[in-house]
Parts: sequence; C-alpha cells; structure tokens
Amino acid sequence: MSGKHAVIAVMAVTMSILGACASAQDEKNEVTGMIGRIFISDQGILNEPLPDNIVHSGKGLTFEVNYARHLFATPIFGLSGEVPAVFNLDEKLGAGYDVVPKSYKQIFVAPSLRLNFFPETAVSPWVSIGGGFAHFSEDKNLVYYNSNPGGSTTSGVLQGGFGLDVKVWRRFSIRGEVRDFWSGTPDFPLADTGKSRQHNYFVGGGVVWHFH
Repeated sequence: MSGKHAVIAVMAVTMSILGACASAQDEKNEVTGMIGRIFISDQGILNEPLPDNIVHSGKGLTFEVNYARHLFATPIFGLSGEVPAVFNLDEKLGAGYDVVPKSYKQIFVAPSLRLNFFPETAVSPWVSIGGGFAHFSEDKNLVYYNSNPGGSTTSGVLQGGFGLDVKVWRRFSIRGEVRDFWSGTPDFPLADTGKSRQHNYFVGGGVVWHFH
C-alpha cells in the first residue's frame, strides 16, 4: 500500500469513528418500557414442624420504566446513567397455614451505571450495576383471610443485571434483560424465615426509544 493510500485509509477510519461518536452523541436519551416476571426463591419458616413450613412465592407480572442518559460512547463501548423503576403489583404468596399475607406489592428504584458493548452496532450486549430503594406493601389479609399483623417496609436495594439491545427501526430497539434486585425482606411476623435479605430476579423484554 502506498503512503497516499495509507493516509486515505487512516482518514477513512478516523472519519468513521468520529461519525459513530457523533451519532452516539446525537441521541443521548432513551426511555424503555418492559414487561416480565419476578422470581423469588421459596423460603423455609423457622421452628415450625408442620409438613409445609415453606413460604411459596409466585411469579408476579412486573413492569419496568427506565430512563437513561448516554454519558460517553466509542465504537467499542458506551457508558450510560440509568434509572430502572420496576413495579410488581401482585406477588402472590402461599404457605401451609395462615401466617403470610395473600400477596404484596414490590417497587424497586435503583439509579445505576450501564456499560454497553459495541453501542453503534445492531446488537449491543450490556451490564448494569447500581443501588436505590425497595418498598413492600402487603395485603391486609393473610392467605386464609385472617388479619395480617405485618405492614409495609422499605429498604435499600442493590441492582445488578445484564441484557441485549437489538436495533429494529430508526430510533427504536428491542431489549431483553435479567436484573437481580437484592433487597430487604417483607414483614412476616408470623413466619420467621431467618432472612434479612432476598434476591428478586426480574426477567423481561420490551422496547427502547432513543431521542435527542
């Protein structure tokens, strides 16, 4: 390759990189809407000899709204600040006897940093980490309709997740993700599980809108 051709090649690559960075800067904001399920492991109740001394959790239908702001981007990686807000409005519960509420609501808000790999390509995997708060609001009745002595609780939460963004049309992408919200536990005065923290695994998919 001649010197002239090498200069042209370097300029072409440089212009491509600058163009990619400019494109990333053009659309600095995104809003995401997602739907999925939250998975919570069953937990044993301490000091209870009954056969079914387990708190069984359902797989609550869950919604996420997420705003993100792109902070920095190259063709290899991009860094964004995001605020995932996740709402599980009907987490069903069950146990062998009347010690847990029929259900409870969960809300997680966890400002985070997200690292996207190859953000200017059609397919971009990413990881996210952050922290915020979790809120649990319980049904007033236990599973067999006696009054629930427990109440609402709020705790800190740590969030870690990974996912995949796929561009589909103009400023729209589709996203699949898995996030773990490691939070405090609901208030179960009649069902001591010995746990002070629990994992809440959100698995979902949705649509991302990129805008200026």
